[in-house]
Amino acid sequence: MSSTGDKDDDFGLPTVESDDVLTGAAADSADSADHLKSLPRVLRYAKLIGDHASHIEQRLIAEIHELCPDLVMNVGPGVPLEVDAGLALATELDRRAVKDNDPNLRGLSDSVRLLCLPAPRGDLHSKHYLRVARALLLSFENIRSRDDRLCCEIERLAFGWAVLPTCAHMVAEHESAAANALRLGSRMVDYRIAAAWKEGFESQKEALRSATNAAQKDAEPLPRNASDDDNLPPDHVIVARLSADEMKNFRVKELLGTLKNVVNVPLPLVTVPPLHEVRHKLLLEFPYAERVIDLVLSDLVGRRVVQLRPIILVGEPGGGKSRFARCLGQALGLHVWRTDCSRADAAFAGTDRRWHTAEPSHPFLAVVRSKTANPMVLLDELEKSPSSSNLSVGRLWDCLLAFTDVETSARYPDPALQINVDLSRLSFIATVNNLDPLPSPIRDRFVVVTFPKPAAEDLDALLPAVMTDLAKERGLDERWIPPLDETEHTAVARLWQGGSVRRLRRIVDVILCERDLSATRN
Repeated sequence: MSSTGDKDDDFGLPTVESDDVLTGAAADSADSADHLKSLPRVLRYAKLIGDHASHIEQRLIAEIHELCPDLVMNVGPGVPLEVDAGLALATELDRRAVKDNDPNLRGLSDSVRLLCLPAPRGDLHSKHYLRVARALLLSFENIRSRDDRLCCEIERLAFGWAVLPTCAHMVAEHESAAANALRLGSRMVDYRIAAAWKEGFESQKEALRSATNAAQKDAEPLPRNASDDDNLPPDHVIVARLSADEMKNFRVKELLGTLKNVVNVPLPLVTVPPLHEVRHKLLLEFPYAERVIDLVLSDLVGRRVVQLRPIILVGEPGGGKSRFARCLGQALGLHVWRTDCSRADAAFAGTDRRWHTAEPSHPFLAVVRSKTANPMVLLDELEKSPSSSNLSVGRLWDCLLAFTDVETSARYPDPALQINVDLSRLSFIATVNNLDPLPSPIRDRFVVVTFPKPAAEDLDALLPAVMTDLAKERGLDERWIPPLDETEHTAVARLWQGGSVRRLRRIVDVILCERDLSATRN
């Protein structure tokens, strides 16, 4: 410290650089949101942490410098507050708050602790964690009547901090206490958010179902009307339109039995859910694929409805590509239509209605099955599709080109209905082990993403999903199968050093079978 007025207050803090003060003051003045500046100081910094704002430490330095120019730390850009010096600073601010009867200094003291405390380790700094928890919760009680979204964001850190001491086994030691509090706070509401989202989605589906039934007469599709587009509900499109004359065709009438709920009917577009929640769910099961998750979800930033670019996930067998694609679709709220490409051909594009086996294209059937306009189509093992150029059948690769181009998919001529259908909102994800067999036009239409192999350190993240799948295969409730004990876990870790998830499943399955046999013998 460089105070010249009171040498007794010198307790070893370095002098702040003027650039740090100016940086923090500029960042704080740029934050013009009145609802943030009116918050209690500790909640304002909690909100900044949750928003991953820049120059947070410098903002705090600027505030301390304004009230106590001789009590600031020298913190460079991007460097967190050092724990011991930060706690010393907080203690001195408390002393001055009592001495000068200034509650602003106590708020600064709480904010310093919020920024500098590390992940909890035993009883170390326990009184400081408790002090911050009380400050956060008491301040939060005073703002509950404000904007719901603001309260939701602050609640996440406040209650996550409150449970830090009892959840020490769940914290990441290399991260700060605030970062761990954010993670714990998010996990505390996962089930409530999922239940509310499901309830809202079901309510929306029921409302749409009622509106659709009311709009249909005798379960027959309505004739096409030129003003339909003007009367569409928000985030709805009409995928297939048939005029009154077209519906008189007897072959069309035969086909409409299974298609009547989507022809001339506004279908909803699944909207983008909170992406940070989707990312969190996927990272829990696929921690080794963080780069892939971020790359795929970046397509949806700023979008209102879910639509991904055509993507090819390429990686070694057993890495979890197909499961990842399915989990991605489910996390985004999409219906996933899976095609086993090893036995698929050009019938994927539909067959002509002049044949007895007339059938719409599979992407259109995905729309029919999901009753939404933007389902996901999973093309599993695309490189194994038959490569024969037999003209009576045709290759899957060739017919895919029309579905993965926006211009042609928006006006795809369905061979069964013999009308143009709008399939431009669908998302296509393919999995391959090797890109070599794929023709170059396919590679040009898809974004190629390398899917990594899980490593040994990902074992604990993979085991819950593996145990759940094995329980389903046995027709059991997963709650009936206890987690692996320490001996079983050690055996799995020794036998599986990363790589194929299928091999991990086989190892766990053998251990569970041995557990059952041992229970029978005893």
